[in-house]
Amino acid sequence: MRKTMVDVPTEDGTADAYLVVPDGDGPFPGVLFFMDAFGLRPRLYEMAERIAERGYAVLAPNLFYRSARSPVADTSNLADPEERGKVFGRLMPMMQQLDTAAITRDTRAYLDFLAAQNGVSAGPDAIVGYCMGGLNALKAITAYPERIVALASIHGARLATDEPDSPHLQVAKIKGEVYFAHADHDHAMPQEQIDRLEAALDAADVRFRSEIYPGAEHGFTMADTAAYSAEAEKRHWEKLFELLASTLPTPAR
Repeated sequence: MRKTMVDVPTEDGTADAYLVVPDGDGPFPGVLFFMDAFGLRPRLYEMAERIAERGYAVLAPNLFYRSARSPVADTSNLADPEERGKVFGRLMPMMQQLDTAAITRDTRAYLDFLAAQNGVSAGPDAIVGYCMGGLNALKAITAYPERIVALASIHGARLATDEPDSPHLQVAKIKGEVYFAHADHDHAMPQEQIDRLEAALDAADVRFRSEIYPGAEHGFTMADTAAYSAEAEKRHWEKLFELLASTLPTPAR
C-alpha cells in the first residue's frame, strides 16, 4: 500500500490528512475516514489501512486543521479514563468550531482531492465516521448525496438532537445506504436520539440499519482508549465491510 501524509487545500486553509492507496493500477473506490475527537494518530492510521486492504483508497483528514496540524493533542495515555477526559476537554473548542457549514465546505474539498489521486476512482465514494466523526459524516452524506453512496457511523454522537441543525432533519436527502452502530447506554447518543434518528430514516424511506452494541461504551472501537471493546470492534468491521461490498465493490469483486 501507498501510505503518506498529504495536504488538502480547502476554502478555509490546508487540511493535513493520511492517504492510503492499495498497490496496483486501480481505479480504487474512495472512502473518506472521519476521525474521532482525539484526532489523527497511529490507531486511526491502522484503521484506515485495514479498510485499504480491502481495495479502497482511504483519505483520513484532520478535521481540526483550522486549530492545529496533527497531532492535535497528546494521545499517549488515553487508556487512563481521567487523562482521556482531560484531553477531551482541551479539544472541545476545536469541536465547537467545526459547524455544519464548515464540514460541508471541507467535505467537497476532501472528495475532490481524493478523486484527483492516481489510481483512485472519480466516484462515487463512501464515508465512515467515529464518535464526532459519525456526526460529521452524516452531515457530509446529506450535503453530497450524489457523491457519497454509503455511510457507516460508528458510535456516532449527537445525531438526532433538538437543535435546528441536527443532521437527522436532513436525512431525506440521502440516496445511498447507511449503517449506524450505537454503543449501549451512550451518553452522547441516548436511546431517545436513536429512536428519533430511526423514525426520521423510516419516514424518508432511506435504506438503513441501526444497531445497538450491548455492553459497549462510547468509543468502543478505539484500542488506545479506556472505552475499547474487542468484541464490538470485530462486529463493526464485519458490518462495515458488508456495507462497502454491497454499495461500493472494489475491482477485485
